[in-house]
Amino acid sequence: MTTMLVTVFLIAHGLLHPGVWTAPAQPGKQLAFDPGHSWVLEAAHVSAAPARAASLALAWYVALVYVVAGAGVAAGSGWWPTAAIVAASTGLALKAIWFDPWLSVGVLLDVSVIVAVAGTWPASLY
Repeated sequence: MTTMLVTVFLIAHGLLHPGVWTAPAQPGKQLAFDPGHSWVLEAAHVSAAPARAASLALAWYVALVYVVAGAGVAAGSGWWPTAAIVAASTGLALKAIWFDPWLSVGVLLDVSVIVAVAGTWPASLY
């Protein structure tokens, strides 16, 4: 049961990344945040289009690595913690570079993944 829950969590959390970064704007409504606006890239004078492309590429990378980590949990492999740490760390970098308060829950989830893996929790997966 624990294996299934962790697998579903890692895959679902990973697949939320491209969903959040590719959410289409509704007519007459502003997006919660603009994936083309990065305080880091703006300081480097990078325009919105390349910043948006970079954020989408990184979001898809995070999704892929989280899915790989989830598949590793399901398969009972020994390498899934490394994939989970890479996914969570990259997710934190993504959220830091394109920071918006709206992404705070994602930051907490990524930090939770790192803390859980570092603490070998839940123990039944190791």
